[in-house]
Amino acid sequence: MSSLTRSTTLRERALVALRTAITTGQYRPGDHLGEVEIAERLSVSRGTVREALRHLQQEGLVTAGARGMLRVSQLTPTEVRELFQVREALEGLAVAQIIASPRRQDAAEALRGALAKLRDAFESGADLAAKVEADLGFHLRLCELSGNSILLRTWRQLEGPMRVVIMSAAGERRDVAMSATSHSPIADAIARGDAAAAQEILHRHMTSAIEQLGIGPEATPDTA
Repeated sequence: MSSLTRSTTLRERALVALRTAITTGQYRPGDHLGEVEIAERLSVSRGTVREALRHLQQEGLVTAGARGMLRVSQLTPTEVRELFQVREALEGLAVAQIIASPRRQDAAEALRGALAKLRDAFESGADLAAKVEADLGFHLRLCELSGNSILLRTWRQLEGPMRVVIMSAAGERRDVAMSATSHSPIADAIARGDAAAAQEILHRHMTSAIEQLGIGPEATPDTA
């Protein structure tokens, strides 16, 4: 039994280490993930690394390329836009369900707590990984407060790719998209119970985030 526990622990340790390395930008989109090099670095077997990489494929963080070589997933501009569109749909539903709930004011206060953490991350000069954690933490809290377990589970499936997208974006404009100022109107609209305003604010927030991340407008037949 002890050997089984140790095997599971090593597998989990490798998975956490690799996931963290990808979502904090140590591995960049498109980087090759070699089993031998990773196994040596983590002091685990290649089989353990292979299992961890397989799990990360299911999470959407790793993609198999030519000849089965595994690389950190690299989303196209169209895929990034689609990712934000799905997020907007999920979080819009979360907003609607929170506002329809008798615990709306409690939810608004919980979101302001998440905003405080986001504000602290910027004011304390935290590193990029901590800022991304606080930014996505606000949106995760929004989905949790909806009380919809399927919505929350679906959003969590997008979290890994979203982290990679944000971490790989360049420039100060990324901080603008993640700032507490850009998020607080969502909590305010929820506190007022103004569903239409909350949905519009969320839409503008997602649209602005795409622009700040450097993803241009989608090509149309007339502009392509």
